Formats: sequence, C-alpha cells, structure tokens
Amino acid sequence: MMSKMYLKLFVWLIIADIVVGVLSFIFFDMKGVYNSQIGFISSSLVMFGSMVGYKKMIDTKVEHNIIEADIDKDVIDKLEDPYDLYSPTIEEEVEDVAKAIKEEKARLKANKRNIFDTIKDTKASLSIYRVGAYGVLVLGFMYLHRHHLLHIPSYIISLGIPSIIVASFMMIHKIEPKGKQ
Repeated sequence: MMSKMYLKLFVWLIIADIVVGVLSFIFFDMKGVYNSQIGFISSSLVMFGSMVGYKKMIDTKVEHNIIEADIDKDVIDKLEDPYDLYSPTIEEEVEDVAKAIKEEKARLKANKRNIFDTIKDTKASLSIYRVGAYGVLVLGFMYLHRHHLLHIPSYIISLGIPSIIVASFMMIHKIEPKGKQ
C-alpha cells in the first residue's frame, strides 16, 4: 500500500520537475535550469529521505511494541510549560513548604534526560537516508557556488516546490496512520 503511494508521489514529483525545468528554461537561462534542477532534486531527496527514515523508525517501534505516549501532557506542552505552572488542576495548600520543595526537586531530577534518551529521539533525524539527502543538498549548493552558476531566485523557488507537492499530495490522498485508513 505504502509503496504505491511512494510511486504516485514520485510520478507527481517527476512531472513537476519537468514543468519546473521547462519554465526555468523559458524564463531564465541555462544557469536557472541548473539551479532549478539541482535544487528540486536535492529537495525531493530530502523529502523522501525524511519520509523513509520516519517510516522505518515507526515500523521498528511497532514491531518491537514500543509505545512512547504520554497521555497527560503532549510534547508542545512540555516545551512551553516544563514546570507545569499553567496546569488546570488546582493543588492543595502545602503545610511543609521545605518538604514540598525537596519533593519537587527530586521529581525534576528524575525527569532529566540522559544520553540514551537523546539518542533514541534523534534516531529519525540522523537516518542515513536523511543525512545523505542533506549531503546532496549541500554538495549541489557548493557545486553551483564554486562554478559561479548560483542563481538564488530559481534555486530557492525550486527548493520549496517539492515540499508543497508532498503536502498537497498528502492532503489530497488523506494519508493517515495504518489504523485509521
């Protein structure tokens, strides 16, 4: 099922790349064509690398039955309110303030992240597909710059088009997790 979606998305990106190439040839010179093609292809690789990396990470977690859901508080709330100052629950008044402070400090120390938690969380962002795609992006930019071919407007526009195509593709096809399809 998912490979058919990747194939459809790949076809959409190929068609868009041809259109971008033709338009950049019409409106710009060959410099613009080089920039649009390198930018479009490297951005598409980053999108596919990210998608494949996250899919493999999620499949591994499902296979090993690893559930990392914190029902009480989502990730954004943890970032915005790490000390739970704005929680809607009303706590009772504390008689022994010193004891309450010690308990709170102990609770905060227990919630500190260690190196293993950090490595687990960065596994998707450091997947070989994604790192390789970013390497292609950087090398493409360096090639254009070194050979004095860099044309910023066509390069930036072509970097943004694949993300728009992927987002619209997902909205049109309503890609959801496996359990909700």
